Amino acid sequence: MKYFLAGLCLISIILIIILVPLGSSEKQVEYLRIHIRANSNEQVDQEVKYKVKDEIVDALIPLLSDVDSFEKATKVIENNFDYIESVANSVLEKEGFSYKSSAQIKNEYFPTRTYENVTLEEGYYDALIVNLGSGEGNNWWCIVFPAFCFTKTTKTDNIVYISKIWDIIKDIIGG
Repeated sequence: MKYFLAGLCLISIILIIILVPLGSSEKQVEYLRIHIRANSNEQVDQEVKYKVKDEIVDALIPLLSDVDSFEKATKVIENNFDYIESVANSVLEKEGFSYKSSAQIKNEYFPTRTYENVTLEEGYYDALIVNLGSGEGNNWWCIVFPAFCFTKTTKTDNIVYISKIWDIIKDIIGG
């Protein structure tokens, strides 16, 4: 039994090594970015931007945990603009700000950006834009799809574990 399991693991690893590069060369990943733009570059507006960011990320985790395509991610976000704005507005109100937020998906030009081990080349990307007030201040950004920035959250009950290796094995064995 021990040798059978070791052999099965070895075969699985070999299949993953062979199949993952084949699959990744056929389809280019589409990214859906998120930008939360502060009202201004004043310290108080920048500080509240990060509080809003934490709450929006925590709110989006359960909505996007099962999303497996750019199109589905976009649809989920579009269907939840009011919810996203209410989360942001709740933080703004709690912190004593009179301005509100607005959320939309726009295709905008972005310069090359690196976040940890992911580099997005300059170009046009679709992005969830959350403007706080005028939205004229510096922004916080990350990637909504694939759910890159949603692996780090302040609330441990929202953690979602995603295993691409397990997904590939399930696809191979038909599970």
